[in-house]
Amino acid sequence: MSKDSNEQPKNHLNRSLTSGQMEMIALGGTIGVGLFMGSTSTIKWTGPSVLLAYAFVGIVLYAVMRALGEMIYIKPGTGSFADYATDYIHPLAGYLTKWSNIFQYIVVGISEVIAVTQYLNYWWPNLPDWVSGLVVVITLTLANLASAKAYGTLEFYFALIKVVTIILMIIMGLAVIFLGFGNNWQPLGLSNLWAHGGFFPGGFKGFMFSLSIIVGSYQGIELLGITAGEAANPKHAIVAAVKSIVWRILIFYIGAIFVIVTIYPWDQLAAIGSPFVETFSKVGIAGAAGIINFVVLTAAMSGANSGIYSSSRMLFKLSIDHEAPKIFSKLSKHVVPNIAILAISGGILLGFILNIILTSLNKNTANLFVVVYSSSVLPGMVPWFVILISELRFRRQNAHELTDHPFKMPLYPFSNYFAIISLVVIMIFMFINPDTRVSVSVGAVFLLILTAVFFSRNKKAKN
Repeated sequence: MSKDSNEQPKNHLNRSLTSGQMEMIALGGTIGVGLFMGSTSTIKWTGPSVLLAYAFVGIVLYAVMRALGEMIYIKPGTGSFADYATDYIHPLAGYLTKWSNIFQYIVVGISEVIAVTQYLNYWWPNLPDWVSGLVVVITLTLANLASAKAYGTLEFYFALIKVVTIILMIIMGLAVIFLGFGNNWQPLGLSNLWAHGGFFPGGFKGFMFSLSIIVGSYQGIELLGITAGEAANPKHAIVAAVKSIVWRILIFYIGAIFVIVTIYPWDQLAAIGSPFVETFSKVGIAGAAGIINFVVLTAAMSGANSGIYSSSRMLFKLSIDHEAPKIFSKLSKHVVPNIAILAISGGILLGFILNIILTSLNKNTANLFVVVYSSSVLPGMVPWFVILISELRFRRQNAHELTDHPFKMPLYPFSNYFAIISLVVIMIFMFINPDTRVSVSVGAVFLLILTAVFFSRNKKAKN
């Protein structure tokens, strides 16, 4: 066998993911533990009008995903939106996209592993955090090392548990609201939507503040653009996944939030703990706390799992593009980027251990970690900007391929401009809001450092 034939597989991943697995991966990356723990962080800013806030960001999300779907249909590939950034904007945009994805998902992975240790304490209060964290990281790493198909299967069932729980929550919640189920058959009605300070108790500013948190909660849906490189039938899978995924996410988020703010006065949510637990308890389901604890445990596992998958593929892509050490482009006999997976898992484990050490020395450092976690929101917006801007230039350069394209962006280019302006306005309010100012500044500094590194590397390469 020739040298070339031996090396050919090194830069090519197997196409083994189905459209169903791709949808569940995107759902798993988007529906996180925040929704299950009550979404009180968004509701506190704007009250019941948070429903409109989720719908508004959902419109932006729809524009992002349709733009991504249009481009992937013609040019599918691993880390596709990073390629589009390089090809249609500037190599700097591609560089920022890839490293932002890695930063975002390592930080998210750390936070999810920390969350898992807390949920395991519900059943095993004496289990040391470092033991449960180590077991979780090793388990997810082994699943990712096995094959893309093994990862996809695991993520499919993680996401399925979340989806089934949300559907049950919505059905039971609607029964409580309109039929009085669990409330002596006295329907609660819709009065909680306006009876406690009105529908917009937080005013315009509160509404705008909530949008930044909602953008953060939706981040991860662009994982479809990374899974494209391992899709069994990319064109069919991408069209099917994009068409359904946005509506599913909107129904799950808006449906669950509607049930929460209708059953419980929005200004009393902080005192009741998890609205999911309360709703399951209200309709007489014994062991509701244990059930929801299991669900949020799988939600956190799913978030970390998606993080390892996504960021390892981006590290693999950086290596292929000669922007990271060559070793990260190596593939195992299972045709997965094993060195990149081990590096990302090691980063998550290191961050987790560092968090344990810092919190044991000083309990106040827990607040520092919240800031670091929130700092991933701005880098997480980079792929959205990149996708929307890239598609504008993509259209001009691929006009001949778009003549019979079955999946074109609706209302182009107005959809792009609307979504881009909306994201810029949301970003401005993140700087205005004192609760998000520090974290968004950390994210901005990270992007500035990356920019400086990029130009420094290019200058050295030219010399």
